Order: sequence, then structure tokens, then C-alpha cells
Amino acid sequence: MKFPDNFLWGGAIAANQCEGAWDVDGKGVSVPDVITAGSHKFPRRIEPGFSTEYLYPSHEAIDFYHHYEEDIALFAEMGFKVFRLSINWTRIFPAGEEPEPNEAGLAFYDKVFDCCRKYDMEPLVTISHYELPYALVEKYNGWTDRRLIDLYMKYCKVIFERYQQKVRYWLTFNEINAGTLYTGTMSTTNNFKGFHGSLADLEDKPGQRYQAVHHQFVASARAVKYAHEHFPHFKMGCMIGFLGYYPYTCNPDDVLGALKQKQMVDWFCSDVQVRGRYPSYSRRFFEEQGISIAMEPGDAAELAQGTVDFYTFSYYMTFCLSADPKVEQTTGNLLGGAKNPYLKTSDWGWQIDPKGLRWCLNEIYDRYQIPLMVVENGLGAYDVKSEDGKIHDDYRIDYMRQHIEQMGEAIADGVDLMGYTPWGCIDLVSLSTGEMAKRYGMIYVNKFDDGTGDLSREKKDSFEWYKKVIASNGEDLS
Repeated sequence: MKFPDNFLWGGAIAANQCEGAWDVDGKGVSVPDVITAGSHKFPRRIEPGFSTEYLYPSHEAIDFYHHYEEDIALFAEMGFKVFRLSINWTRIFPAGEEPEPNEAGLAFYDKVFDCCRKYDMEPLVTISHYELPYALVEKYNGWTDRRLIDLYMKYCKVIFERYQQKVRYWLTFNEINAGTLYTGTMSTTNNFKGFHGSLADLEDKPGQRYQAVHHQFVASARAVKYAHEHFPHFKMGCMIGFLGYYPYTCNPDDVLGALKQKQMVDWFCSDVQVRGRYPSYSRRFFEEQGISIAMEPGDAAELAQGTVDFYTFSYYMTFCLSADPKVEQTTGNLLGGAKNPYLKTSDWGWQIDPKGLRWCLNEIYDRYQIPLMVVENGLGAYDVKSEDGKIHDDYRIDYMRQHIEQMGEAIADGVDLMGYTPWGCIDLVSLSTGEMAKRYGMIYVNKFDDGTGDLSREKKDSFEWYKKVIASNGEDLS
């Protein structure tokens, strides 16, 4: 189970969940800036009026914007080889359509990347990580409008040129396959023009979602092709939210149901981004759903010419699919499913399946035969300080140990795995609930759900454990 000598150990964050400074130095309003705090008991809201009645967690988050030097130094102390982060589009183009980029925003990421390089840490940059300028929602209904492709390309060209000597690894869209799910309306396709209110009341329009995803396919392919032609040293990747589906039983209906779910949720987007064309199975799906994708001449050629160099994905849980409506369901998993009796669950009810990661790695690599990277994986948990004032998070260490062991098994199986960046290497705002209480980090941030806290950083036990893992290149997991 030996990890490659050049294995990229690190951690991952996203700008909207960490940076804060939401209106500082010319930054514009992004989609997360208009979304209020929620919890696992009540949903978040879209409230662009910035009412004092609500808390907007992205406005301060953990203030990485003013703490990046301290935070990157802590990552370096752990031994990070790579740091996955995102650029906030609205720091570069505040409303998405300005004739010239915002120099203050560009300068900020210069400083962040220089800080990474100071510690020989490779930045892995997500170009669009749920951070669309809100002005593009209100004007164009998000990615449903094809004009966003050109706006995205304008943004890409600016950051590629500016950071060509500082960033080699790029991901075009975070969890692009979120657009195949109703939850993607808020996070990735952003087709909610004019909507204000609870996310529980947000209307799902599948036809719009899939049209938006097509526009993102073209945008991604165009960006990859441009990068390959102008910056051949760049490595361009896709990023998939992988939701492995098991048939609940050997009933053929369960097996076929799991197959169909896996095709459209797990494989569809990466088949386009890695293989360069729409898969055959998608035709029947669109026909049965009454969905028609508007494509322009040349789209197919662009998709074929803009395939990615490596595949990255998030992995948190697996799902069981049953055709029997009487089978016990789980409400904890992001999208429900039949309860798996063989798995334990997190504080938020997410089923924990380390061996499922090995299975997914084998499935993905067998399909695509390009390098893989696990760029999100982690345990959201309640962290309580002990009497000694420290966070003794053995539960997080156990979670990471088991998943790293299974990555080692996958490498022994023959999978070309290039790196691992567990999610929320430092505590951050939860995407799904807007909470701080749902903590993932190996670094504790004194920030709380009511917005209070002095933002000081403290090491958890998992900090020293992960430092040891990296130093031993995955050999010492004790």
C-alpha cells in the first residue's frame, strides 16, 4: 500500500466558505453572499436585500482574506504539498461583465499564490466553485443563458495570463454534476432569477438545469483547449461530486435502478469532460424526461477538443437504491436512499463508507485511465473543547485513517492516484447549512453560528496526526 513518492498530500477550501471580506477591495456580490445561515433543522434562504434580520455567513466566514498568511503557514507546518482553493469570480469581475478586471482582486491572489510558493506548496485552483456573480443571475438567469460562456472565458483568460507562472493545476468547475440534481439549482446552475425565500421553496426546473450544464460543458472545453494551446504546462482537470450507488439487493430492479442513477449522476458529466461527447445512455434519459438540449453548430467539436488531463472528485458517502418502497430510508444522506445497515453515520447522519472509496476509485480509473485525485473528503462533526481547552478529535483521525488506508488499497489495485486534499483542512462555513458548528478542519477557528468569535486559530489533535501521515508519505497511520 505504498503511496507514490510524488504523491500530493494537502487540503481543500473554497473562497465563498472561507474568505469573508465580501465587499472589500472592489469585490462584487456573489451568489453565496445573498444566502443566509441555516442549520440541519431549517433551510437556508436567498435574501438579496441584506436584511439585518438574517445572518449571511459568507460575509465574514473565517476571514481567510486577512488571515491567509497565518493559515498557509499552518498548512505548511502540516507538510502540505498541494493546497486546493478557488478564485472568487467577483473579486476579478465584480458583476461579471466589466470591461477590465479588478486589480485589487488580482493582487490578492498574487499574494496567496506567492505565499504558497514560499513553502513549495502547489496551488490547485478551482476556477468556478459555486461563486457566480449574483448580477449574472439577475440579468441572465445564471448558466441557462449561453452568453455566460463568453463571460467565463474572459475571466479564464485573465487569470490564466496573470498566474501562468504561479499555478499549474486548474479545475474548470466544482462538482459540475451537481447540475444533474435539484440541489444544483442554487449551487451550480444558478437558474433562480427573481427568487427570494427559503431554499426549500425553490422550484426545480430540470430542463433549465440541463441546458445550463451544457453551457458549462462548452465553457469547460473551451477553457481547456485555450489553456492547452497557450499554456502547455498547465494541467486541466474536471471535478465531480461522486455519489456511489449500490443496489440494495440482488433484485434486478435494484441493480438496474442503481445503474441508471449512477449513469446520470456519477458518469454523465465526466463522460463528456473526459471522453469528449455526450454518452449514448443520456439520449433515452432526455427523451423520457421530455428535455431538449439546445446545441449550436460547433459545440460537439469543442467538447471533443477540450477534454481534461486528470479527473478529480469529492467523496463523502455512498447510497443504496431500492425498488421496494417499504425499505427503510435514511434522511441523513444528502439525497436520501435506502439505509445501509452495514455503515455507521456522522453527527449529521451521513453514512460513512471508507471501503466505498476504494470501490469508486477502481470504477473511475477502469473507465477513464487518466490520473485521479481525491480533492474533497472529510468528516463534518461537532468539535467540543475538553477540560484542557483542546480539541481531541479521535473520531476525525479514525475517519481519515480508514479512508487513506482504502486509497492505499486502490493504489495497490493499480489505480493512478496523484493526490489527496481532505475537505475543510481548516474549519469553514458549511455549504449545505451555512453552519460553523459542522466542523471539518484539522485547525479550529473560533467562529460560531451566531457570527461571534475572535477568529483565532488552534490546532486539533488531527493536525499533528496528519502532519505525521504526510511526513511518512502515508506509511504511518497510527
